[in-house]
Amino acid sequence: MFSFTGQTDFCGRRSVWVNGPVIVGAGPSGLAISACLKEQCIPFVVIERADCIASLWQKRTYDRLKLHLPKKFCQLPKLPFPEEYPEYPTKKQFITYLEDYAQKFDIKPQFNECVQSAKYDEACQLWRVVTVSTIGSTRSETEYICQMLVVATGENAEGVVPEIDGLQEFTGEVIHVKDYKSGEKYTGKKVLVVGCGNSGMEVSLDLSNHNAKPSMVVRSSVHVLPREIMGKSTFDLAMMLMKWLPLWLVDKLLLILTWFILGNTQNYGIKRPSLGPLQLKNHHGKTPVLDIGALEKIRSGEITVVPGIKKFNSDSVEFVNGETLDIDSVVLATGYRSNVPFWLQETEFFAKNGFPKTPFPNGWKGKRGLYASGFTRRGLAGASADAVRISQDIGKVWKEELNQRQKKVHTHRRCISTF
Repeated sequence: MFSFTGQTDFCGRRSVWVNGPVIVGAGPSGLAISACLKEQCIPFVVIERADCIASLWQKRTYDRLKLHLPKKFCQLPKLPFPEEYPEYPTKKQFITYLEDYAQKFDIKPQFNECVQSAKYDEACQLWRVVTVSTIGSTRSETEYICQMLVVATGENAEGVVPEIDGLQEFTGEVIHVKDYKSGEKYTGKKVLVVGCGNSGMEVSLDLSNHNAKPSMVVRSSVHVLPREIMGKSTFDLAMMLMKWLPLWLVDKLLLILTWFILGNTQNYGIKRPSLGPLQLKNHHGKTPVLDIGALEKIRSGEITVVPGIKKFNSDSVEFVNGETLDIDSVVLATGYRSNVPFWLQETEFFAKNGFPKTPFPNGWKGKRGLYASGFTRRGLAGASADAVRISQDIGKVWKEELNQRQKKVHTHRRCISTF
Protein backbone atom coordinates (compact mmCIF):
# COMPACT_ATOMS: atom_id res chain seq x y z
CA MET A 1 0.00 0.00 0.00
CA PHE A 2 2.83 2.40 0.79
CA SER A 3 6.60 2.48 0.88
CA PHE A 4 9.14 4.08 3.15
CA THR A 5 11.66 6.25 1.37
CA GLY A 6 14.20 5.73 4.11
CA GLN A 7 14.87 9.45 4.22
CA THR A 8 14.47 11.83 7.12
CA ASP A 9 14.65 15.60 7.17
CA PHE A 10 16.57 17.75 9.64
CA CYS A 11 13.72 17.36 12.17
CA GLY A 12 14.00 13.59 12.09
CA ARG A 13 10.71 13.32 10.20
CA ARG A 14 10.07 10.11 8.31
CA SER A 15 8.87 10.45 4.68
CA VAL A 16 6.43 7.96 3.18
CA TRP A 17 5.33 7.81 -0.45
CA VAL A 18 1.77 6.51 -0.80
CA ASN A 19 0.97 4.91 -4.13
CA GLY A 20 -2.69 5.86 -3.92
CA PRO A 21 -4.90 8.11 -1.78
CA VAL A 22 -4.36 9.01 1.87
CA ILE A 23 -7.61 8.79 3.83
CA VAL A 24 -7.78 10.86 7.02
CA GLY A 25 -10.19 9.28 9.50
CA ALA A 26 -11.14 5.67 10.29
CA GLY A 27 -14.78 6.27 11.13
CA PRO A 28 -17.66 4.96 8.99
CA SER A 29 -16.77 7.36 6.13
CA GLY A 30 -13.12 6.31 5.98
CA LEU A 31 -13.99 2.63 6.29
CA ALA A 32 -16.60 2.84 3.52
CA ILE A 33 -14.16 4.46 1.07
CA SER A 34 -11.46 1.94 2.00
CA ALA A 35 -13.77 -1.00 1.29
CA CYS A 36 -14.78 0.42 -2.10
CA LEU A 37 -11.12 1.00 -3.03
CA LYS A 38 -10.17 -2.50 -1.87
CA GLU A 39 -12.65 -4.01 -4.30
CA GLN A 40 -10.88 -2.15 -7.11
CA CYS A 41 -7.43 -3.24 -5.88
CA ILE A 42 -6.39 0.39 -5.40
CA PRO A 43 -3.78 0.91 -2.65
CA PHE A 44 -4.38 3.50 0.08
CA VAL A 45 -3.41 4.50 3.60
CA VAL A 46 -5.89 5.33 6.39
CA ILE A 47 -4.63 7.67 9.12
CA GLU A 48 -6.48 7.69 12.46
CA ARG A 49 -5.62 9.80 15.51
CA ALA A 50 -7.24 7.37 18.00
CA ASP A 51 -6.21 3.80 18.80
CA CYS A 52 -9.30 2.21 17.23
CA ILE A 53 -11.73 2.53 14.36
CA ALA A 54 -14.90 4.62 14.82
CA SER A 55 -13.52 6.32 17.94
CA LEU A 56 -16.56 8.63 18.17
CA TRP A 57 -18.83 5.61 18.53
CA GLN A 58 -16.49 3.64 20.76
CA LYS A 59 -15.32 6.37 23.13
CA ARG A 60 -17.56 9.44 22.87
CA THR A 61 -21.15 8.22 22.91
CA TYR A 62 -23.53 7.35 25.74
CA ASP A 63 -24.34 3.75 26.61
CA ARG A 64 -28.05 3.73 25.68
CA LEU A 65 -27.43 5.08 22.17
CA LYS A 66 -29.09 3.32 19.25
CA LEU A 67 -29.17 4.21 15.57
CA HIS A 68 -31.93 6.76 15.11
CA LEU A 69 -32.86 5.47 11.65
CA PRO A 70 -33.69 1.94 10.44
CA LYS A 71 -30.63 -0.17 9.72
CA LYS A 72 -31.24 -0.25 5.95
CA PHE A 73 -30.43 3.50 5.88
CA CYS A 74 -27.28 3.07 7.96
CA GLN A 75 -25.39 0.18 6.40
CA LEU A 76 -22.11 0.82 4.59
CA PRO A 77 -21.44 -0.20 0.97
CA LYS A 78 -20.81 -3.85 0.17
CA LEU A 79 -22.02 -5.26 3.52
CA PRO A 80 -25.58 -5.22 4.93
CA PHE A 81 -26.29 -5.54 8.64
CA PRO A 82 -26.82 -9.10 9.94
CA GLU A 83 -30.45 -10.18 9.56
CA GLU A 84 -30.72 -10.91 13.28
CA TYR A 85 -29.96 -7.29 14.18
CA PRO A 86 -33.01 -5.29 15.31
CA GLU A 87 -34.47 -2.47 13.20
CA TYR A 88 -32.53 0.05 15.31
CA PRO A 89 -29.15 -1.52 16.21
CA THR A 90 -27.57 -0.64 19.55
CA LYS A 91 -24.26 1.16 19.92
CA LYS A 92 -22.53 -2.14 20.71
CA GLN A 93 -24.06 -3.87 17.68
CA PHE A 94 -23.05 -1.03 15.37
CA ILE A 95 -19.46 -1.10 16.64
CA THR A 96 -19.35 -4.86 16.10
CA TYR A 97 -20.66 -4.33 12.56
CA LEU A 98 -17.91 -1.77 11.86
CA GLU A 99 -15.19 -4.03 13.28
CA ASP A 100 -16.46 -6.92 11.14
CA TYR A 101 -16.51 -4.53 8.17
CA ALA A 102 -12.87 -3.56 8.69
CA GLN A 103 -11.89 -7.21 9.06
CA LYS A 104 -13.81 -8.36 5.97
CA PHE A 105 -12.10 -5.80 3.75
CA ASP A 106 -8.74 -6.08 5.55
CA ILE A 107 -8.65 -2.39 6.46
CA LYS A 108 -5.67 -1.66 8.71
CA PRO A 109 -5.41 2.04 9.64
CA GLN A 110 -2.28 3.72 10.94
CA PHE A 111 -3.52 4.30 14.50
CA ASN A 112 -2.36 6.95 16.98
CA GLU A 113 -1.34 9.34 14.20
CA CYS A 114 -2.77 12.83 14.48
CA VAL A 115 -2.62 14.98 11.37
CA GLN A 116 -0.87 18.28 12.07
CA SER A 117 -1.06 19.68 8.57
CA ALA A 118 -2.02 18.76 5.03
CA LYS A 119 -0.91 21.01 2.19
CA TYR A 120 -0.77 20.77 -1.58
CA ASP A 121 2.76 21.27 -2.92
CA GLU A 122 2.28 23.22 -6.16
CA ALA A 123 5.85 22.63 -7.30
CA CYS A 124 5.64 18.85 -6.97
CA GLN A 125 1.87 18.64 -7.60
CA LEU A 126 1.53 16.37 -4.58
CA TRP A 127 -0.15 16.45 -1.17
CA ARG A 128 2.06 16.51 1.91
CA VAL A 129 0.34 15.20 5.05
CA VAL A 130 2.31 15.57 8.28
CA THR A 131 1.30 13.48 11.30
CA VAL A 132 2.50 13.20 14.87
CA SER A 133 2.46 9.86 16.66
CA THR A 134 2.83 9.61 20.42
CA ILE A 135 3.09 6.11 21.83
CA GLY A 136 4.18 6.12 25.45
CA SER A 137 6.97 8.68 25.78
CA THR A 138 8.05 8.32 22.15
CA ARG A 139 7.03 11.09 19.77
CA SER A 140 7.60 10.77 16.04
CA GLU A 141 6.62 12.69 12.91
CA THR A 142 5.73 11.24 9.53
CA GLU A 143 5.14 12.99 6.24
CA TYR A 144 2.89 11.11 3.82
CA ILE A 145 3.27 12.18 0.19
CA CYS A 146 0.42 11.37 -2.18
CA GLN A 147 -1.49 12.49 -5.28
CA MET A 148 -4.95 12.18 -3.70
CA LEU A 149 -6.25 13.17 -0.26
CA VAL A 150 -9.59 12.07 1.19
CA VAL A 151 -10.88 14.05 4.18
CA ALA A 152 -13.07 11.63 6.15
CA THR A 153 -12.89 13.14 9.64
CA GLY A 154 -16.61 13.94 9.52
CA GLU A 155 -18.96 16.54 10.94
CA ASN A 156 -18.55 15.55 14.60
CA ALA A 157 -14.80 15.56 15.16
CA GLU A 158 -14.80 17.95 18.14
CA GLY A 159 -17.37 18.81 20.79
CA VAL A 160 -18.61 22.41 20.86
CA VAL A 161 -18.37 24.10 24.26
CA PRO A 162 -20.13 27.49 24.13
CA GLU A 163 -19.07 30.51 26.13
CA ILE A 164 -21.77 31.08 28.75
CA ASP A 165 -21.54 33.82 31.34
CA GLY A 166 -20.48 32.45 34.73
CA LEU A 167 -19.95 28.83 33.62
CA GLN A 168 -16.38 28.84 34.93
CA GLU A 169 -17.63 29.98 38.35
CA PHE A 170 -20.07 27.05 38.62
CA THR A 171 -18.66 24.65 41.23
CA GLY A 172 -20.52 21.50 40.15
CA GLU A 173 -19.54 19.04 37.43
CA VAL A 174 -19.65 20.30 33.84
CA ILE A 175 -19.20 17.81 31.00
CA HIS A 176 -19.83 17.73 27.27
CA VAL A 177 -22.26 15.08 26.10
CA LYS A 178 -19.36 13.26 24.40
CA ASP A 179 -18.12 12.36 27.88
CA TYR A 180 -21.54 11.31 29.22
CA LYS A 181 -22.02 7.54 29.52
CA SER A 182 -24.98 6.87 31.80
CA GLY A 183 -27.31 8.57 34.25
CA GLU A 184 -26.47 6.00 36.92
CA LYS A 185 -24.14 8.30 38.88
CA TYR A 186 -26.64 11.18 38.78
CA THR A 187 -29.43 9.50 40.75
CA GLY A 188 -31.17 12.10 42.93
CA LYS A 189 -29.16 14.98 41.44
CA LYS A 190 -30.48 18.08 39.69
CA VAL A 191 -28.90 18.09 36.24
CA LEU A 192 -29.14 20.86 33.67
CA VAL A 193 -28.96 19.57 30.08
CA VAL A 194 -28.00 22.41 27.73
CA GLY A 195 -29.40 21.60 24.29
CA CYS A 196 -32.56 19.98 22.94
CA GLY A 197 -31.38 18.05 19.89
CA ASN A 198 -31.40 14.27 19.68
CA SER A 199 -28.53 14.01 22.18
CA GLY A 200 -30.08 16.49 24.65
CA MET A 201 -33.45 14.74 24.52
CA GLU A 202 -31.99 11.28 24.90
CA VAL A 203 -29.64 12.23 27.74
CA SER A 204 -32.55 13.90 29.55
CA LEU A 205 -34.56 10.69 29.11
CA ASP A 206 -31.67 8.59 30.39
CA LEU A 207 -31.22 10.82 33.44
CA SER A 208 -34.93 10.58 34.21
CA ASN A 209 -34.83 6.79 33.88
CA HIS A 210 -32.05 6.78 36.49
CA ASN A 211 -34.15 8.88 38.90
CA ALA A 212 -32.20 12.08 38.38
CA LYS A 213 -33.99 15.43 38.07
CA PRO A 214 -33.16 16.74 34.60
CA SER A 215 -33.99 20.21 33.29
CA MET A 216 -33.50 20.70 29.56
CA VAL A 217 -32.67 24.09 28.04
CA VAL A 218 -34.76 24.84 24.95
CA ARG A 219 -33.40 28.13 23.64
CA SER A 220 -34.70 28.03 20.07
CA SER A 221 -37.40 26.28 18.06
CA VAL A 222 -37.05 22.61 17.16
CA HIS A 223 -39.06 19.97 15.34
CA VAL A 224 -39.88 16.90 17.44
CA LEU A 225 -41.26 13.97 15.43
CA PRO A 226 -42.20 10.46 16.55
CA ARG A 227 -39.59 7.91 15.53
CA GLU A 228 -42.36 5.81 14.02
CA ILE A 229 -45.78 6.60 12.56
CA MET A 230 -48.31 3.76 12.41
CA GLY A 231 -45.56 1.20 12.88
CA LYS A 232 -43.39 2.59 10.09
CA SER A 233 -40.21 4.60 10.47
CA THR A 234 -40.97 8.32 10.11
CA PHE A 235 -37.85 8.70 7.96
CA ASP A 236 -38.86 5.77 5.77
CA LEU A 237 -42.37 7.21 5.41
CA ALA A 238 -40.96 10.60 4.45
CA MET A 239 -38.67 9.06 1.82
CA MET A 240 -41.61 7.17 0.33
CA LEU A 241 -43.88 10.24 0.23
CA MET A 242 -41.15 12.37 -1.37
CA LYS A 243 -41.24 10.10 -4.44
CA TRP A 244 -44.76 11.31 -5.19
CA LEU A 245 -45.27 14.63 -3.42
CA PRO A 246 -43.45 17.99 -3.17
CA LEU A 247 -41.32 18.58 -0.10
CA TRP A 248 -43.59 21.21 1.44
CA LEU A 249 -46.59 18.88 1.26
CA VAL A 250 -44.66 15.99 2.82
CA ASP A 251 -43.73 18.36 5.66
CA LYS A 252 -47.39 19.31 6.13
CA LEU A 253 -48.46 15.66 6.30
CA LEU A 254 -45.68 14.76 8.75
CA LEU A 255 -46.62 17.64 11.06
CA ILE A 256 -50.33 16.74 10.98
CA LEU A 257 -49.56 13.10 11.83
CA THR A 258 -47.12 14.25 14.53
CA TRP A 259 -49.79 16.47 16.08
CA PHE A 260 -52.15 13.47 16.35
CA ILE A 261 -49.44 11.33 17.99
CA LEU A 262 -47.49 13.80 20.17
CA GLY A 263 -49.92 16.67 20.52
CA ASN A 264 -48.94 20.34 20.44
CA THR A 265 -45.33 20.49 21.65
CA GLN A 266 -45.64 24.24 22.21
CA ASN A 267 -47.76 23.41 25.26
CA TYR A 268 -44.59 22.00 26.84
CA GLY A 269 -42.30 24.91 25.94
CA ILE A 270 -41.03 23.49 22.64
CA LYS A 271 -41.79 25.79 19.72
CA ARG A 272 -41.77 24.54 16.15
CA PRO A 273 -39.76 26.37 13.44
CA SER A 274 -41.64 28.13 10.64
CA LEU A 275 -39.99 25.90 8.03
CA GLY A 276 -41.07 22.25 7.90
CA PRO A 277 -38.70 19.54 9.21
CA LEU A 278 -37.49 18.34 5.80
CA GLN A 279 -37.17 21.85 4.36
CA LEU A 280 -35.22 22.93 7.44
CA LYS A 281 -32.91 19.95 7.07
CA ASN A 282 -32.32 20.64 3.38
CA HIS A 283 -31.77 24.38 3.69
CA HIS A 284 -29.98 24.65 7.05
CA GLY A 285 -28.82 21.12 7.91
CA LYS A 286 -30.79 21.13 11.17
CA THR A 287 -31.96 17.62 12.03
CA PRO A 288 -35.40 17.07 13.58
CA VAL A 289 -35.55 15.25 16.92
CA LEU A 290 -36.93 11.73 16.70
CA ASP A 291 -38.74 11.15 19.97
CA ILE A 292 -38.20 7.83 21.75
CA GLY A 293 -39.88 8.65 25.04
CA ALA A 294 -38.56 12.01 26.24
CA LEU A 295 -41.76 13.88 25.35
CA GLU A 296 -43.85 11.63 27.61
CA LYS A 297 -41.43 12.42 30.45
CA ILE A 298 -41.83 16.13 29.70
CA ARG A 299 -45.61 15.79 29.83
CA SER A 300 -45.43 14.03 33.19
CA GLY A 301 -43.03 16.64 34.63
CA GLU A 302 -40.15 14.18 35.06
CA ILE A 303 -38.16 16.30 32.59
CA THR A 304 -38.52 20.08 32.98
CA VAL A 305 -38.21 22.35 29.96
CA VAL A 306 -36.46 25.65 30.77
CA PRO A 307 -35.67 28.72 28.60
CA GLY A 308 -32.29 30.10 27.52
CA ILE A 309 -29.52 30.72 30.04
CA LYS A 310 -28.58 34.23 31.18
CA LYS A 311 -25.72 33.22 33.49
CA PHE A 312 -24.41 30.61 35.92
CA ASN A 313 -23.71 31.14 39.60
CA SER A 314 -21.66 28.90 41.89
CA ASP A 315 -24.50 26.44 42.50
CA SER A 316 -27.36 27.67 40.32
CA VAL A 317 -28.34 28.97 36.92
CA GLU A 318 -30.33 32.08 35.99
CA PHE A 319 -32.53 32.01 32.89
CA VAL A 320 -33.47 34.80 30.48
CA ASN A 321 -36.96 34.99 32.03
CA GLY A 322 -35.42 35.93 35.39
CA GLU A 323 -36.05 32.59 37.12
CA THR A 324 -33.25 30.81 39.01
CA LEU A 325 -32.71 27.06 39.44
CA ASP A 326 -30.39 25.26 41.88
CA ILE A 327 -28.40 22.55 40.08
CA ASP A 328 -25.72 19.98 40.87
CA SER A 329 -24.34 19.19 37.39
CA VAL A 330 -24.37 20.41 33.80
CA VAL A 331 -24.33 18.32 30.61
CA LEU A 332 -23.54 20.34 27.48
CA ALA A 333 -25.46 18.75 24.60
CA THR A 334 -24.30 21.64 22.44
CA GLY A 335 -23.25 19.74 19.36
CA TYR A 336 -20.09 19.06 17.44
CA ARG A 337 -17.99 20.65 14.75
CA SER A 338 -15.55 19.74 12.00
CA ASN A 339 -11.84 20.06 12.82
CA VAL A 340 -10.70 20.34 9.20
CA PRO A 341 -9.70 24.07 9.40
CA PHE A 342 -7.20 23.21 12.13
CA TRP A 343 -5.04 21.01 9.89
CA LEU A 344 -6.01 21.32 6.20
CA GLN A 345 -4.21 24.26 4.61
CA GLU A 346 -6.73 24.83 1.85
CA THR A 347 -9.49 27.41 1.49
CA GLU A 348 -10.87 26.93 -2.04
CA PHE A 349 -12.90 23.76 -1.39
CA PHE A 350 -13.49 23.88 2.38
CA ALA A 351 -15.15 26.82 4.14
CA LYS A 352 -14.11 28.25 7.51
CA ASN A 353 -16.70 26.04 9.26
CA GLY A 354 -14.88 22.92 8.06
CA PHE A 355 -17.53 21.90 5.52
CA PRO A 356 -17.25 21.88 1.72
CA LYS A 357 -18.42 25.14 0.15
CA THR A 358 -20.28 23.31 -2.62
CA PRO A 359 -23.71 22.18 -1.40
CA PHE A 360 -25.03 18.63 -1.45
CA PRO A 361 -24.92 16.50 -3.57
CA ASN A 362 -21.75 17.90 -5.19
CA GLY A 363 -19.60 18.62 -2.13
CA TRP A 364 -17.55 15.43 -2.33
CA LYS A 365 -14.89 16.48 -4.86
CA GLY A 366 -12.50 19.41 -4.95
CA LYS A 367 -9.49 20.12 -7.14
CA ARG A 368 -5.99 18.61 -7.22
CA GLY A 369 -7.14 15.20 -6.02
CA LEU A 370 -8.93 16.48 -2.90
CA TYR A 371 -12.10 14.68 -1.72
CA ALA A 372 -14.49 15.03 1.23
CA SER A 373 -16.65 12.28 2.70
CA GLY A 374 -19.20 12.46 5.51
CA PHE A 375 -19.97 16.19 5.35
CA THR A 376 -23.44 15.97 3.77
CA ARG A 377 -25.39 16.39 7.05
CA ARG A 378 -27.25 13.27 5.95
CA GLY A 379 -25.81 10.76 8.37
CA LEU A 380 -24.51 7.34 7.46
CA ALA A 381 -26.53 7.20 4.23
CA GLY A 382 -24.80 10.37 3.05
CA ALA A 383 -21.38 9.02 4.01
CA SER A 384 -22.03 5.81 2.07
CA ALA A 385 -23.16 7.74 -1.01
CA ASP A 386 -19.98 9.86 -0.81
CA ALA A 387 -17.83 6.74 -0.51
CA VAL A 388 -19.27 5.22 -3.67
CA ARG A 389 -18.83 8.44 -5.70
CA ILE A 390 -15.30 9.08 -4.42
CA SER A 391 -14.08 5.52 -4.95
CA GLN A 392 -15.51 5.46 -8.48
CA ASP A 393 -13.79 8.74 -9.32
CA ILE A 394 -10.48 7.60 -7.85
CA GLY A 395 -10.86 4.31 -9.72
CA LYS A 396 -11.32 6.19 -12.99
CA VAL A 397 -8.21 8.33 -12.38
CA TRP A 398 -6.25 5.27 -11.28
CA LYS A 399 -7.11 3.30 -14.45
CA GLU A 400 -6.24 6.25 -16.71
CA GLU A 401 -2.83 6.65 -15.08
CA LEU A 402 -2.25 2.89 -15.24
CA ASN A 403 -3.05 2.84 -18.96
CA GLN A 404 -0.67 5.76 -19.56
CA ARG A 405 2.13 3.95 -17.73
CA GLN A 406 1.53 0.78 -19.72
CA LYS A 407 1.60 2.75 -23.00
CA LYS A 408 4.91 4.35 -22.02
CA VAL A 409 6.41 0.95 -21.15
CA HIS A 410 5.11 -0.54 -24.41
CA THR A 411 6.52 2.39 -26.45
CA HIS A 412 9.86 2.14 -24.65
CA ARG A 413 10.13 -1.60 -25.34
CA ARG A 414 9.21 -1.10 -29.00
CA CYS A 415 11.93 1.53 -29.35
CA ILE A 416 14.52 -0.80 -27.83
CA SER A 417 13.40 -3.64 -30.12
CA THR A 418 13.68 -1.36 -33.20
CA PHE A 419 17.12 -0.23 -32.16
